[in-house]
Amino acid sequence: MNRDTSIDYLNLNNITWDVIIIGGGATGLGIALDAALRGYKTLLLEQSDFTKGTSSRSTKLVHGGVRYLAQGNIRLVFEALHERGLLFKNAPHLTQNQSFIIPSFSIFGGYFYTLGLKIYDLMAGRLSLGNSAFINARQVQEYLPGIKSKHLKNGTLYHDGQFDDARLGINLAQTSVENGAHLLNYMQVTGLGKNKNGKINQVQATDLETGKLYSLKTKTVINATGVFADAILGMDDVEKKPIIMASQGTHLVLDQSFLPTDYALMIPKTSDGRVLFAIPWYNKVVVGTTDIVIDLESLEPRALKKEVDFILSTLNQYLIKTVTRADVLSVFSGLRPLARPQKKHQKTKEISRGHKIIVSKSGLVSIIGGKWTTYRRMAEDTLDRVIKKGNLKPRKCITKDFKIHGYTLIQDLKDPLHQYGSDAEGIRGLALENPKWAEKLHPDYPFIKAEVIWAVRHEMARKVEDVLARRLRILFLDARAALKMAPETAQLIATEREKPDSWVQEQIKDFEVLAKGYWLE
Repeated sequence: MNRDTSIDYLNLNNITWDVIIIGGGATGLGIALDAALRGYKTLLLEQSDFTKGTSSRSTKLVHGGVRYLAQGNIRLVFEALHERGLLFKNAPHLTQNQSFIIPSFSIFGGYFYTLGLKIYDLMAGRLSLGNSAFINARQVQEYLPGIKSKHLKNGTLYHDGQFDDARLGINLAQTSVENGAHLLNYMQVTGLGKNKNGKINQVQATDLETGKLYSLKTKTVINATGVFADAILGMDDVEKKPIIMASQGTHLVLDQSFLPTDYALMIPKTSDGRVLFAIPWYNKVVVGTTDIVIDLESLEPRALKKEVDFILSTLNQYLIKTVTRADVLSVFSGLRPLARPQKKHQKTKEISRGHKIIVSKSGLVSIIGGKWTTYRRMAEDTLDRVIKKGNLKPRKCITKDFKIHGYTLIQDLKDPLHQYGSDAEGIRGLALENPKWAEKLHPDYPFIKAEVIWAVRHEMARKVEDVLARRLRILFLDARAALKMAPETAQLIATEREKPDSWVQEQIKDFEVLAKGYWLE
């Protein structure tokens, strides 16, 4: 996975691609892998870094969606539970079985949720992660030692999946490249070209690193840009009405002392009728999420004060140890690309997270909606639709049983490199090659310099942000610590990429501005 290699390929080969995918998030990366495995000449273009947007800002759950079951969206839950099981089989190095506790403060609450989650278990079938169970108040306190005991009656234990979203995205990109696809980050699509029949047959793009313009011939263009889908649709048809509504979800990250357990807390009904999770993740606790309509799409959405206050006030109703704004190590927000509701005044939490595929008169294929858990099925459905329209020769999808880069059945969560799977040995090899690369980037965290070298050489990281936000995840875990790691990280990248000192200083300054948006003043 080398950007320079793919750029050289574009410069030397004036080919017609079978598929050009716009967008390097969960949806686009899933489509790139499926297309490559079907043998199509595949190119993916991402305007920023892979998973820069929504796909690195999830609640870190691979799940069927307990909330969707309560809403009666049986089809989506069935599909998501099936896909959850497939992801556990194909990427065991990135997924793990997470136990959740729902505390109940009414006598019948535990029975009610246990019954519903028994149905959830049955729907998962042979891909179930474990049986749900009714538990008494003493057991709730045992599993969640930080929970308030006053009026606590009973609870429910159930199982769902947890993962590292951005790292799965990088592994999908690597798997795609290994199977013949070409992927480019920092390549912005600026226009679409059409033949005399009005069908799209070209994509215009600009390399944001060099400013060079490209006109790329293709049989099919797939718009997988999430909340930015309307911008691509507008390139196709300037009179196209918007079809996307962005809903913002915010998360807070806390020290694990607030919930000192391997179990996750699920709050089944908040004041706005949603659910709220507090989940162990990389020795921290991720708490979220919110659901509010946002008018302005952004690659760096910022949490609103009312979102932060809502999460803190809800969480403090359940925890013994009071959480304040000063306790928040990192705050991050993501934008969900929802289909605009047909009904007036429909709330965002009521809009289906199922995906929708739209084929324009020009042949532009747009996929909207969906969720990380169902990325594989979304890709399969999208390419099957393209085939049905006659753009590509029919070839079967084989992603159901295809192992994702890094696959290994050995998972030691105490190993600081466990999330790399089979690549961990390569990183250890770098640390042996150069003893300085075995040094930590921060005394309080396990990340070592060799991981930066690996990210640049093998994971197409170009900037400090790419490394600290989406390869190592430290920006999402502790923003202030990430800022302290920036100078050394910038120097390591600069040495690898042969960049001058001026580039290092510019990167440090840019990252400082970015990092400050991840902590609360």
